[in-house]
Amino acid sequence: MATPAATKRLTREYATISKSPPPYIIAHPSEKNILEWHYILTGPPETPYEGGQYWGTLMFPPDYPFAPPAIRMHTPSGRFQSSVRLCLSISDFHPKSFNPAWEVSTILTGLLSFMTSEEMTTGSVRASDAERKLFAQRTRWWNSTGGGSQHVLGQSHQALPSSNARGIGAIKAGDGGAKFRAEWPELDEENMKWIKEKRMDPRTGMPISRESEKPHCSPDMAGLRKRPGGSATVVGAAMQSGQVARDAGQSWMGRNKWRLIFGGLLAWILVARVVGDGART
Repeated sequence: MATPAATKRLTREYATISKSPPPYIIAHPSEKNILEWHYILTGPPETPYEGGQYWGTLMFPPDYPFAPPAIRMHTPSGRFQSSVRLCLSISDFHPKSFNPAWEVSTILTGLLSFMTSEEMTTGSVRASDAERKLFAQRTRWWNSTGGGSQHVLGQSHQALPSSNARGIGAIKAGDGGAKFRAEWPELDEENMKWIKEKRMDPRTGMPISRESEKPHCSPDMAGLRKRPGGSATVVGAAMQSGQVARDAGQSWMGRNKWRLIFGGLLAWILVARVVGDGART
């Protein structure tokens, strides 16, 4: 439980950071516990984290500001391990180096600065810029689905067994985004709309292919669709085949009637001449 001094100090700091938040930073205390703060760092431009939505927590000790908070980042970033306490000069790893004059805004500004550097410490990881950019593109999806445990948009989030609970303030893997939604309902709603607009699969965070949305058809019809030239070619081929069939069905006399008529006329003339010559004789 927070001491009266800690409660007073954190209440004042919340008013300050709400009125004048530092660049790329927003934060607020939990409604149930003023010692538990939730923050969002927006990845700064011209960094591998640009546009990313990085959510984390600060767990303050009851005697704050005379001791520093535990700092965690829950959203995968390629820079820190998810939900692992970070060893920083402004965190609970170094209580003797903490300055009581530092405030929440000071702590989070220092965290953002450390994030965009390459300095290593407990809880940090190495990754390429390309990998970190990929993480940044998936941060909204991860926050609002708990990393894919929300199977269908619009349905209730499904809680899965925890695999990374690491002390007070850690987020359980597979919570379906329940904790994020509870602390950031407006951002969660925006994220879900963003997932739909980007046509992302909520189970994987990957784009939904248009091929997977096409209606299924029978193998015969599928085979027709694969023929070169599409339906026009198929129809043209059918018409040509019909013409050939009709030609094949006609009789020999039908195809040669004019020759027969002309031949018959010549035969009639020859017969008439022969008969005429016989009569004169």
